[in-house]
Amino acid sequence: MAGERAFGTQLQRFSGSTFVAIASLTGISGPGLKRDTIDVTAHDSEDGWMEFLGSLKDGGEVSCDINRRPGVHDVLVADFEDDDPRTYRVEWPSGAAWTFDAILTSYEPDSPYDDKLSASVTWKVTGKPVVGDASSL
Repeated sequence: MAGERAFGTQLQRFSGSTFVAIASLTGISGPGLKRDTIDVTAHDSEDGWMEFLGSLKDGGEVSCDINRRPGVHDVLVADFEDDDPRTYRVEWPSGAAWTFDAILTSYEPDSPYDDKLSASVTWKVTGKPVVGDASSL
């Protein structure tokens, strides 16, 4: 198969002893993995090509858009108040999942007069995401 449908992807928040899906998710991106490099180019680098070594890795950010439901999404606003990372998981329809610790860094509600209530939410990933099957994480 050349691709996979995104419909049914969940962003889940660890709550006590289980993961609970964040309701009314309309879009999600991330974690956006990044890596720094160290320039090790020298005057004798072959054929004048720059050379690099891999360095520190960054779990990036996770962002999502939701159809905001006051009361239901208040837990996310509470997460914003918490300085300690919480555990989240992105689970795709195939059952593949990435679990990660993150700090909620942005919660931006939108209430236009002629459209739905919505919000954009962003987390900063801390540490290494765990990649695997949702049933094994």
